[in-house]
Amino acid sequence: MRVHRPRDLPAAARRQPARRRDRGRRAHPAGARLVNALDIRAVRADEHDAVAALTERAFAAGPYGHLPVSDERRALVRDVAARADAGTVLVALAGDRLVGTATLVAAGGHGSRLATGDEIELRLLAVDPDAASRGVGAALTLAGAEAALELGASALVLDTGSLNLRAQRLYERLGFERLDRRPAGASPEVEDFAYRLALQPVGVVQVRLARPVEHAAVGVLGVAAYSHDYEISDDYRASIADVGPRAAEHQVWVAVDGDDGELLGTVATPRRGRTISPLGRDGELDFRLLGVAPTARGRGVGETLVRHVVRLAQWRSLERVVLNTGESMAPAQRLYERLGFVRLPEREYVMPHGELLRAYGLPAAAPAAIATA
Repeated sequence: MRVHRPRDLPAAARRQPARRRDRGRRAHPAGARLVNALDIRAVRADEHDAVAALTERAFAAGPYGHLPVSDERRALVRDVAARADAGTVLVALAGDRLVGTATLVAAGGHGSRLATGDEIELRLLAVDPDAASRGVGAALTLAGAEAALELGASALVLDTGSLNLRAQRLYERLGFERLDRRPAGASPEVEDFAYRLALQPVGVVQVRLARPVEHAAVGVLGVAAYSHDYEISDDYRASIADVGPRAAEHQVWVAVDGDDGELLGTVATPRRGRTISPLGRDGELDFRLLGVAPTARGRGVGETLVRHVVRLAQWRSLERVVLNTGESMAPAQRLYERLGFVRLPEREYVMPHGELLRAYGLPAAAPAAIATA
């Protein structure tokens, strides 16, 4: 497994030029959180020097800034191009101002010293000292988690020094767990603490982005899921099956059997800062086309995918998850209501063929059963 390079970076981490929500590109008072004004994407070549300078400045201002920097460490920080080529270098911008950066790398990749197997490692998380305590580090960490999950990684791992209490509090607040694992090549002068954030649901079902070679099969699965229970029009059938354009504009997720790779279900979500349907508003994550293969019914696949969507909303600091469903789609409605979704009657309407299109919503600060399963 590799982390995408800038040219094919996962949607969670790259800039989307069209139809972005207004993320509030405005001045912020000192101490205000920047998270909702941030644009997090892959670094550009013309930003390499600025990223290196910010990283050096951030670490110099930290609890280990008094220690000498090894030649190996200095080379890793300054060679942003090599890190971008081997993995992904993320940047966080508030307007046109660079305020943070982090690097994602797969196990065994350039700069990796902790990840094993299909884990993705987050390294060199750095925030401009002038933007400290304003949510930048958390936003970069969670954008990294989403990018790793898009690849199907089992976990995001990272390490920090024992004196970096602020980082430790951040990782524990975000759900990371301490590991009894020491990074390879760690400095003898620094006691390192390793952390791990599990990305996949417990059990055999795994979630990741659909791969291009799977788009046709995902379309077949979606059509089978909907036509198994409902009468669907030819136009809707064609829309469900047309996965390629949808995956180019949005995120098409799949649930797969971790043992044999069988496709079990699918759901579509918008990229960061966008919507996938007319229902979605600022502060909301809307999703569409939740479908489970008829042969995979009864395995909790639909619930797993809905939990996944709620987690994305939490990672993006959004307030609510919303969806539309046809009035005749009773099994889907039972699932949503069991998970705590409530009707939004003021946002419902009757479709041209006469069926009511229901709307449901769930606060992203959802019950623990949704947030942690």
